[in-house]
Amino acid sequence: MASILGYCDPISAAPGETIRFMVSCDDADAYDVELVRLINPQAGPQATPFRTEPVGAEANGRHRGREQTIHVGSYGVVAAHPRIAALENFTLQAFVWPTTPGRGRQALLGTWSERDAAGIGLSLDPSGALSLRIGDGQGGIAELTSGVRLLERRWYLVAGSYDAGRKVLAISQMPVADRSFHTEPTVHETQTTTARPAPGLRPFLFAAWHSGEAAAPTAWEHLVAGGHFNGKLDRPRLARRALSTAETVELAGDAPLSPGLAREVVASWNFSLGISTEDLHDTSPHGLHGRAVNLPARAMTGHNWTGEHMDWTKAPGQYGAIHFHDDDLVDARWETDFTFTVQDDLRSGVYAARLRAGESEFWVPFFVRPPRGGSRSRIVFLASTATYIVYTNNRGRFTSAAAELYHGRLTVMDAIDGLFFEHPEVGLSTYDRHGDDSGVCYASRHRPVLNFRPTGRHWNFNLDLFIIDWLEHLGVDYDVITEEDLHYEGLALLEPYTVVLTGSHPEYDSAAMLNAFDAYLRGGGRLMYMGGNGFYWRIAHHPTRRGVIEVRRAEGGVRTWDAEPGEYYHGFTGEYGGLWRRQGRAPQRLAGVGFISQGFDKCSYYRRTAASHDPRVAFMFVGVDDEILGDFGILQGGAAGLEIDCADAALGTPPHALVVASSENHSNTYELVAEEVRVPHGATNAVQNLAIHADLVFFETEGGGAVFSTGSIAYAGSLGWNRFDNNVARLTTNVLRRFVDPEPFELPKN
Repeated sequence: MASILGYCDPISAAPGETIRFMVSCDDADAYDVELVRLINPQAGPQATPFRTEPVGAEANGRHRGREQTIHVGSYGVVAAHPRIAALENFTLQAFVWPTTPGRGRQALLGTWSERDAAGIGLSLDPSGALSLRIGDGQGGIAELTSGVRLLERRWYLVAGSYDAGRKVLAISQMPVADRSFHTEPTVHETQTTTARPAPGLRPFLFAAWHSGEAAAPTAWEHLVAGGHFNGKLDRPRLARRALSTAETVELAGDAPLSPGLAREVVASWNFSLGISTEDLHDTSPHGLHGRAVNLPARAMTGHNWTGEHMDWTKAPGQYGAIHFHDDDLVDARWETDFTFTVQDDLRSGVYAARLRAGESEFWVPFFVRPPRGGSRSRIVFLASTATYIVYTNNRGRFTSAAAELYHGRLTVMDAIDGLFFEHPEVGLSTYDRHGDDSGVCYASRHRPVLNFRPTGRHWNFNLDLFIIDWLEHLGVDYDVITEEDLHYEGLALLEPYTVVLTGSHPEYDSAAMLNAFDAYLRGGGRLMYMGGNGFYWRIAHHPTRRGVIEVRRAEGGVRTWDAEPGEYYHGFTGEYGGLWRRQGRAPQRLAGVGFISQGFDKCSYYRRTAASHDPRVAFMFVGVDDEILGDFGILQGGAAGLEIDCADAALGTPPHALVVASSENHSNTYELVAEEVRVPHGATNAVQNLAIHADLVFFETEGGGAVFSTGSIAYAGSLGWNRFDNNVARLTTNVLRRFVDPEPFELPKN
């Protein structure tokens, strides 16, 4: 059966700008492209019928199919160099911190080619013991192993050498002393051999070996790597003769080298330099610099981390480790198959390329922003692209043993889950763990995204299309911009608009994004926060790669993994990671509400409060006489649920904010978020704890602006109920119309 995948770059474009599309077909000679504007999600008989609007473009129609491969796994590469190729004698060494020893052979460093059985390579053998291999490419191979398995998550100084004159291989495996009471012996082994390493230009690799050759010795983009190592490497070194144990220790240390040893150094790589980049620096006079491929984790504690500094920027020398994984992926690196240049008259909105090959279908969404330098509307929808990227290819819903507990039911597999089984190579989300159980801290859109589509599961992008559907129903003019745009352009992107609407789940924000929101509201802007669990985690954007995001899940919050001690600060920027709440910027300060609970078995409703009769919000309830709001909806039957937020003055809800409605009657699957439970106790679910509820909040801001917050991810799923003839749609429409009205809001006098 044919299978088709694709992605695009960039994810948003203005008129006159071009988007590239990368496509791979398996078992299909051709595929069809249809560019469309997305009006709403495919959501079943209770929702507006699924509808798209065709876009005239040269890209539409039949295209030749081809298969493009994704190479998963991170490594480091140094371009082939005569100084390395000419080595007759050598020592390879590094500090290593293995995370999956015993899970097959894993390369540490060297030029070893598995395909040609040639070169030199230090690795772990199938049992997890240190191994040194040399090969001449003609069948002559020698291997020496320590016979002692390295322990998981412990530092070792390992070395392997070859003395051509004596025809001797030697290895040493030395545990690094730490604060534990566990001790291990140092292992030294030697072996004579008639084999010799083959000369030849071949890139030098870290955490991988050659499975195939590059098109040219310097063309790392076409290099095929295998044997990926799981774990950390620190201070790799290469010398031009076999070193003694004492020399190995000296070469690994901090003190200046003795003149005799210094002359033997071919390369001395220092991973504590250029931490925020993908560069690998050689501090020897030879300058054999390299680069990291597939974004292994940096700003990782090294063999010498003391725990005195938690911020890597204060002691970078203690963060000289890189954590490599066999399932890292930052960029599929596919070639472009077709392009689309946004026409001058194409309206701003949400779009997609619909790809079809036989019975297989794949959606590649993208966004058309208004012309640069001029908006076409007073209303703008801000697509939550940061959150979309962070959730990219999240498979935790069916791999986590806890999923059924917090869903309160058996997991029901869907078509997206099936795609993950069919295409595991598309990489992980930051909600997943790597194969070595470490957390995934990087996310990228430069690869096929299986859970970014208008059909199927109602979450994030798909759910946000309910808001687009409502705007389309109203017939109002609106623009669409993205959070990626907001991060790079800041306040200037928001200033032309009277009102900004968020998506249903704008969970992840950089400092630049929050600063733009804050300045916008202080300048009289109006914000409609249309979701729940927003403005929650701090993120960092890659300094040179757009569409690549870092998350450090530090000390608190609802999370699927914890950052290791000392690894709480983002490698991209040096900023402290984790919850914005822990950094004095709780969501309540911006939106009036913040995350309080989540539950996925059913959704509930809001009940109006006495504050809903305040004259300040009379505009909101025109035509809305019901006391109960949103006891209906496409998402689990109600407007209040999935992930919900409440007001909290202690966390920054303005004192003049009005809570006009609060939800009730949530099930016991709704538990207090982790940061709200300081001391464990038995009353943390919604049946027992009245703190668990969603709040509808309104407040005015200085400069004539205002904020309206729904406090619920499920809210958007109630807008279109009964073809928009319902109290949630009427109330929200009232808010939008008042927010578009240029008449300033006035701060209450008391």
